[in-house]
Amino acid sequence: MKMSKDIKKECRICVVGRMAPDGMSILCTKKGIMNPDDKCFHFKYDPLKRVPQKKPKLTEHNPEEFEI
Repeated sequence: MKMSKDIKKECRICVVGRMAPDGMSILCTKKGIMNPDDKCFHFKYDPLKRVPQKKPKLTEHNPEEFEI
């Protein structure tokens, strides 16, 4: 699957790595223990691991704005 250009390459969203039980590091089958923000040339994007950004909250509108 192709990765969008706005998604950063990070170990936390790589197919090769798994989250360690401590939740602070990634267990990589290729490189060993890595930080979640690190990357290497073995990176393969896994879309199921990525957490999407939250949508911005919409502002409240005044009913007077819709009057003619």
